Amino acid sequence: MKGVILAAGIASRLYPFTLTMPKCLLPIGGGTLLGRTLDNLDAAGIRDVVIVTGYLEDQIRRYVGQGFPRLRVTFITNPVYASTNNIYSLWLAKDEVVHDGMILLDGDILFDHRILTALLESAYPDVLAVKSGLLLGEEEMKVETDAAGRVAMISKTIPPARAVGESIGIESFSPAALSRLFGVIERKVVGQGQVDVFYESAFQEWIDEGGSLHAVDIGDRLAIEIDTIEDFRTAERDVLPRLPSIR
Repeated sequence: MKGVILAAGIASRLYPFTLTMPKCLLPIGGGTLLGRTLDNLDAAGIRDVVIVTGYLEDQIRRYVGQGFPRLRVTFITNPVYASTNNIYSLWLAKDEVVHDGMILLDGDILFDHRILTALLESAYPDVLAVKSGLLLGEEEMKVETDAAGRVAMISKTIPPARAVGESIGIESFSPAALSRLFGVIERKVVGQGQVDVFYESAFQEWIDEGGSLHAVDIGDRLAIEIDTIEDFRTAERDVLPRLPSIR
């Protein structure tokens, strides 16, 4: 099992903070988003990590090289980060993970390390972390499940009343699932040129073709995706002080 962190984007909604620094390196609580994610993976026993970079990637490589020598980190460059979305960055990581399985993480999440444990200890091989009990709107990546807890739909367009919660951007996939999922991604990216869509669109096609992805409710474990300056302030004020210590 390898960790895959997608950290290629420009994050223009966080300007001016990200004009000279990638979002994943924004300082928060004496650390960074990326540093906290790497610490969480390490605590979960995942020490093989793939980081897909693009915007200001030299800063990310230098930061990881100086601060995380205990991890085995492979860097992959997305050279067209300015014109592609996370599905393309994920596609670039295929050869590094397709035979190993992966924990997939967006690079802009501040989260409780116990979420990774919940996914890894699930009875199901392929799972997605969901936060229930939220007031959902148009922006959230919503999840609808069947009676058995399998994801039936994942999309921002799901009516909030039908959704069980929001996908927080952390998933775990087995090698068997990845073989088929990357087949879908290849069809979309290479065959259809869909390089500027969310990777959840590939999840949906894989599910529609018989893939089984179970939702794991993270309960009271905290997680926040940081897209805007307001998100960053909320993370600093309301989430960071309530995160449990790893040690």
